[in-house]
Amino acid sequence: MGSITLKQVTKNFGDVNVIRPLDLAIRDGEFIVFVGPSGCGKSTLLRMIAGLEDTSSGIIEIDGQDATQLAPAKRGLAMVFQSYALYPHMSVRNNIAFPLKRAKVPAAEIAQKIDAAAKMLNLTDYLDRKPGQLSGGQRQRVAIGRAIVRQPSAFLFDEPLSNLDASLRVNMRLEITELHKSLGTTMVYVTHDQVEAMTMADRIAVFNGGVIEQVGTPLELYKQPVNKFVAGFIGSPKMNFIEVEAQANQLTRTLGVRPEHFKINEDAGMWTGKVGVIEHLGSESFLHVHVDGIGTLTVKADGDSPIRSGDQIRLSAADDKIHKFDAAGNSLNATPVAASQV
Repeated sequence: MGSITLKQVTKNFGDVNVIRPLDLAIRDGEFIVFVGPSGCGKSTLLRMIAGLEDTSSGIIEIDGQDATQLAPAKRGLAMVFQSYALYPHMSVRNNIAFPLKRAKVPAAEIAQKIDAAAKMLNLTDYLDRKPGQLSGGQRQRVAIGRAIVRQPSAFLFDEPLSNLDASLRVNMRLEITELHKSLGTTMVYVTHDQVEAMTMADRIAVFNGGVIEQVGTPLELYKQPVNKFVAGFIGSPKMNFIEVEAQANQLTRTLGVRPEHFKINEDAGMWTGKVGVIEHLGSESFLHVHVDGIGTLTVKADGDSPIRSGDQIRLSAADDKIHKFDAAGNSLNATPVAASQV
């Protein structure tokens, strides 16, 4: 079992309210990602769940039991940090074994668990090496292996891929996702990278200023963002926002169009602009189009598009691909699922 329920949880540092009253139900066996910009409270909340930060108010339940005041070691959770936190003088084998030895698990059982974890994580050939002899990706797998052998009810990942280069991050994303599928254990994963969130999560919780703006599957957040913040944070490149004025020059709403939802037309369009910088990515290109009175719009085009910098192009978008937001930034489209409804 690995369900985690937060009820009106808050965190204050002196007069600073870091986490405002927050409710969230994390389902047993799901992979949920906390995503948001730096300083939004996502890592603080993860540390509160782990017991590494005190809770100012509210209740944290683990498998239906109140764990708010429990010590970290009593919560049955395992945390994987950004910094790996490995002992450099110990072998991989002893790093993985460390929490089991502290728990006075019998030696034969320790050896069995180490072998099973090493096989799962492709570390068998590295068990007698020191962390300094490993790559960043291998060291991160050792940290995960140390968590696996504890057989926790849930894994807590605090930006575990931030120290890796781009190619290693892609590989580790796949490995962690496959690990979740094979173990079926609850995983709570913190990142500021929305691509990681979109590719790994069963559900995503989008944080902003100490609150959860919206919780949903990756596609729910992509198709039905509750407000401009979520719409702009989810999706890469980010959604374009176009301000629309009504009668008497009163600003009434904002239109949002994702780069991939623009249509490039020869004869007619809602917006006309001049192509500036073009980012060529092989199979696709991103055009930065300067539109008078609006600014620069990012438009996705085919990689072999004949459009060149300096060209004048016309843009449109289908009605069902245009998001509408009121003056407060809330969605005017079909009502999406907000955090308070989860």
